Amino acid sequence: MLIQSAIDLNLSIAVLDPDPAAPCAALAKFQSGSLRDFDTVIRFGEQCDIITIEIENVNTAALKELARRGKHVFPEPHVIELIQDKRTQKQFFLDHDIPTAPFVTTENAADVRNHREFLPAVNKLGREGYDGRGVQIIRTETDLNNAFDAPGILEKLVDFDREIAVIVARNAHGEVVTFPAVEMVFHPKHNLVEYLFAPASLSEPILRQADEIARKTILALNMTGLLAVEMFVTKTGEVLVNELTPRPHNSGHHTIEANGTSQYEQHLRAVLGLPLGDTDTVVPAAMVNLLGEPGYSGTARYSGLEDVLRLPGVHVHLYGKKVTKPFRKMGHVTIIDRDVDSLKKKATFVKQTLKIVA
Repeated sequence: MLIQSAIDLNLSIAVLDPDPAAPCAALAKFQSGSLRDFDTVIRFGEQCDIITIEIENVNTAALKELARRGKHVFPEPHVIELIQDKRTQKQFFLDHDIPTAPFVTTENAADVRNHREFLPAVNKLGREGYDGRGVQIIRTETDLNNAFDAPGILEKLVDFDREIAVIVARNAHGEVVTFPAVEMVFHPKHNLVEYLFAPASLSEPILRQADEIARKTILALNMTGLLAVEMFVTKTGEVLVNELTPRPHNSGHHTIEANGTSQYEQHLRAVLGLPLGDTDTVVPAAMVNLLGEPGYSGTARYSGLEDVLRLPGVHVHLYGKKVTKPFRKMGHVTIIDRDVDSLKKKATFVKQTLKIVA
């Protein structure tokens, strides 16, 4: 999707990905290799003028060296490094007076068990948790057996009313803009976004609070690029930051059809030092993540696709991943409709109808 926006700006794109069969392999100058290997990242980055990321799990020492050699790296390596570890990320919130849930850092499972008084809580791996992996809810002492035996955090379980996200962009000249907040509905077990509704139906004071927090966060990071700020809205109307993602994000997929500028074009504008685009909502939208069905692994087959495509306002995005497995992200569907009730009905129909099997 970033490549699609890059084509509009006549940019030449090179991609480094560990999977030789990555969907983008036929769409750009492609190199297969480890994002964690210092030399591989250096060799790849040397051919580029501007370097950006699609996932945070990358060798930041190599990115720092490329920046030292004069390459433009966005987001800046220090930002990626900070966000890579949820422990430093949470400490950053404290240091900059950014509201977040109470937490303690933990070194291993035994350390988690020593904080029984903190329950109910969420145990998160410090590093390499992604797409719901590395997150374990611990409600009771019995659940302590499920604690991660690795460095992480134990975070108070928030009694929230909504989960929302605000995407904020900042370019190299310091211009900052935000997209309207969206409401996310997560899979109850796998911690993946199932639905998204945009814009979020919240009171103006809460929306303003969320917007101010997102702006404050990207300025505190001194970051160039696109930042997704995921937040909880508590039942008392408090807004707490959950996590940060320094790149285009699930919570912004709908912007391709529903906003004046897509999150992908906005990210490119930011890292290129161009004026940032209009983020206003053109039409209300829903987004449904297409996840591999449980019980199916193998060559992907899309059941119900034609039925979904018959609906007005439906836009299907298939990611080109040839192999499906349970809960793997295989694509998404954006639905646009000026009638919010109709929008929600269509989103439910898409979720129930379009299945990825093998």
